[in-house]
Amino acid sequence: MTAVNAMFERLSGVQGGDGREAEGLSAAAKAQEPGNFLRHFAALSMTKSADGLFDPKLVLSWLLSHLGTPAALIGLLVPIREAGALLPQLFTAPHIHALPVRKWAWALACLGQGLAALLLVLIGLNMQGATAGVAACGAVALLAVSRSVASVSYKDILGKTIAKTRRGAVTGSAASASALVVVIFALLLIFAPVDRFVLVIGALGVAAVLWGAAFLTFSTLREDRDPGAGDPRILSQLRLLRDKPMLRRFIYARGLLTGTALAPPYLIVLGAQAGNGTFKALGASVLASAVASFLSSYVWGRLADRSSKTVLMLSGLFGAAALVLGVVLDLMGLSSTLWAIPVSLFLLMICYHGVRQGRSTYLVDLAPSEQRTAYTAVANTVIGVILLGSGAIGAVASLIGPHGALLCFAGLALAGAGVASRLSEVETGFSLFSMERD
Repeated sequence: MTAVNAMFERLSGVQGGDGREAEGLSAAAKAQEPGNFLRHFAALSMTKSADGLFDPKLVLSWLLSHLGTPAALIGLLVPIREAGALLPQLFTAPHIHALPVRKWAWALACLGQGLAALLLVLIGLNMQGATAGVAACGAVALLAVSRSVASVSYKDILGKTIAKTRRGAVTGSAASASALVVVIFALLLIFAPVDRFVLVIGALGVAAVLWGAAFLTFSTLREDRDPGAGDPRILSQLRLLRDKPMLRRFIYARGLLTGTALAPPYLIVLGAQAGNGTFKALGASVLASAVASFLSSYVWGRLADRSSKTVLMLSGLFGAAALVLGVVLDLMGLSSTLWAIPVSLFLLMICYHGVRQGRSTYLVDLAPSEQRTAYTAVANTVIGVILLGSGAIGAVASLIGPHGALLCFAGLALAGAGVASRLSEVETGFSLFSMERD
């Protein structure tokens, strides 16, 4: 057995004699799957590591605060990044699907994200105040558009090159590996006797290099030539919402589960209001997220290969519980301790990573191969709109305090778990519930 095949079997859980077929792949793709699996793993590990080092919610927000940027501009970073990565997909998907080889779309998107990180390094070293904020918003917009291309192309590429029962394993393995990089970064922020500004600028530089390396790695992927029939008419894509009830239900579930992504800042507020200065530190926040990703992503990914709807359902249930726990601990007067809010955030981030693994695997496995790009574009565009609405709901709820916002997001997550329980089973494993696929 070659080293490539041995590593493939270890990461994917496939054993040479277990008899499982490479479902959904052509004969040529089956032969190339072990090598392609490792290329996916390496490239995704690099890009996910870069994502953690770039993180607009934590790293960029701290950097711009350090540069004296007005809060209004700092507050635009996350909406630009999230909505900009999702909303354009309805327009770009048909053109990407028409490409005979789509790996280049994803690879070039890595270069765009690397350029954005490099621009942030230059901004941090040369600009101050509102000027830095405006320039940073432009760099994040470049990153968002690049991520849009990467997102809409990747699920199609993954479906063409990795078998159905192993897609969660490759994304989960990469997420856990990248979390180690972010854990090291967080520990440096907390303990290294180096100026935090220098560490953040260095991290952005490393992110730029990682995205460049991911471009080089993914360009070696062995992908079958398969020109699709991309239809540029937006209405023809949106018709999927009418014609595919299970896609529609998936979007409902994913939209409700966005609460797990939007809630963390409100936990941070509880800790800050209670005077928890240690937890308020940038390094501690990054560390909690990274450790949660490291411990959970691979497990979520393997479980998603058996039943991604179950992953979505469990993530919603336990995410709601984590948010309620944060509120309860605060009402008990424990938010000022070194453990209470960090524990709540850690549990919530485990559920957040479960949502990410479950939604990605479910959508790839649900969509017919010839419509995978269209399914992705429609789902992500609608979710982009829902994210804006969920953010508004959180803002309104926060008027009565962080408790109101957290309980609102807990309710959304619980509702998302309920909708997820009514999804069809698209894998061949187990589920707590089962329905017929449309």
